[in-house]
Amino acid sequence: MSHATAKTLEIAAPRTSLTPCILDGDAAQLQLLSAVIAEMGYESVATGDPEEALDLVKRGRCRMVLVDVHMPQMTGYEFLEQAKQLDPGVHVVLMTRDYTLESAQEGIRRGASDFLPTPIDRKRLKRTLDDAAELYDQRRRVRALEEQLLKDLEFYGIVGKSPAMLEVFDFARKVARHYTNVLLVGPTGTGKELVARAIHQISPVGQQELAICNCSAMVDTLLESQLFGHVRGAFTGATDTRPGLFEFANGGTVFLDEVGETSLAMQAKLLRVIQNREIQRVGSPEVRQINVRLIAATNRDLRAGVLAGHFREDLFYRLSSIQIRIPSLAERLEDIPLLTQFFLKKYNDAYGKTISGLTRRAQTVLLQHLWPGNVRELENTVSTACITATGDFIDLADLPEHLQRRSAHSVLGEQGNPMSLNEVRKLHIRRVLDMCQGNRLRAAQILGIGRTSLYRYLKRDGAEIKGKEKSGGAAA
Repeated sequence: MSHATAKTLEIAAPRTSLTPCILDGDAAQLQLLSAVIAEMGYESVATGDPEEALDLVKRGRCRMVLVDVHMPQMTGYEFLEQAKQLDPGVHVVLMTRDYTLESAQEGIRRGASDFLPTPIDRKRLKRTLDDAAELYDQRRRVRALEEQLLKDLEFYGIVGKSPAMLEVFDFARKVARHYTNVLLVGPTGTGKELVARAIHQISPVGQQELAICNCSAMVDTLLESQLFGHVRGAFTGATDTRPGLFEFANGGTVFLDEVGETSLAMQAKLLRVIQNREIQRVGSPEVRQINVRLIAATNRDLRAGVLAGHFREDLFYRLSSIQIRIPSLAERLEDIPLLTQFFLKKYNDAYGKTISGLTRRAQTVLLQHLWPGNVRELENTVSTACITATGDFIDLADLPEHLQRRSAHSVLGEQGNPMSLNEVRKLHIRRVLDMCQGNRLRAAQILGIGRTSLYRYLKRDGAEIKGKEKSGGAAA
């Protein structure tokens, strides 16, 4: 190669952090390829030891390996398989003097990025390097844009870009301006407490106290003491006088999580707080005036609870004058990539990791899962995967076992046989209906079809779904 040609190649080479690794048992070939790649403007790492190259891949030091198919310690195909297990996103380019179209097809089928005959054609090699460099630079730019997008779409610790979540954010902003009671409804794990915190922070009393109480975690007597306080000697163990959460947060906000789990007696006391803005400590006749904003949350259908006699109708209407429904994760699948990135950043910082993202097959599994545990389940999944992942990307093997099994059997029937499209459709509709507890309107929204279409499918399949249709509003 002439000096002018080398200069042209060097000028044309993109500015990139791509550092190819050359793996070859022939020292002379290693030296030659290193010189050629340097002329093309890339800094390479050369080695004749497959284990050293695999260690570089494992530690994320190189994202591209040019490997000779016929190495003495390990064949190029064996190296390809092990490298892909360590980092499914690594580019492995196989090289051989015994090039045939069939061998090239076999290499690509096994996961190689390219298959080059030797002696190496310099123009083709440069094109291979430039294509890989451009791909990595493009991914880096996309990642930077995603990080900026994540910042722009974060709403006081809540992340979402789906229409359903943007509507929640917009409504929360409007409600927060006014000192009124709010009822948050939605399945467990959707982030109702985060929404409550956001409403408090942007409200006129955002600088005052926010007191949080999980009503389902305590028996009635303990819950009453927690909320209203008690005087010394009011009950066994009451060795001193203590104010409750309503007094603690006077002038601010009290968040009652799982309010649907409270007893009718406790509901009567809560109604008095809302109506009269007054409380009594347990064991005290003194009435105390308070001024708090009440935000309640539930995963139950309180309207059905009223009809069943489990929830006071007057309290329900007092709480639900302003109601915000938090959608399940299945209703906002387009938020999963954004949420995944948000949790990756959080747990990279927590665990001292530098995981860049998920492999395509891992992303596919997350998008196919119904997420009965909602955002909380997704966060736990990403947190666990960050602990177990050893490479730059979370792969299928890093996900919980039930997600791995779902990936392996997602298109298989109970006997392990492939399912037809009709059978897959029936199974998916049945799962979504089960998740929605028979609410056909909600199921149609999640499936992205009209309610009439859903009825037609159910009639055609002969499915008998229990549960009375609901017209919307409160979450199950």
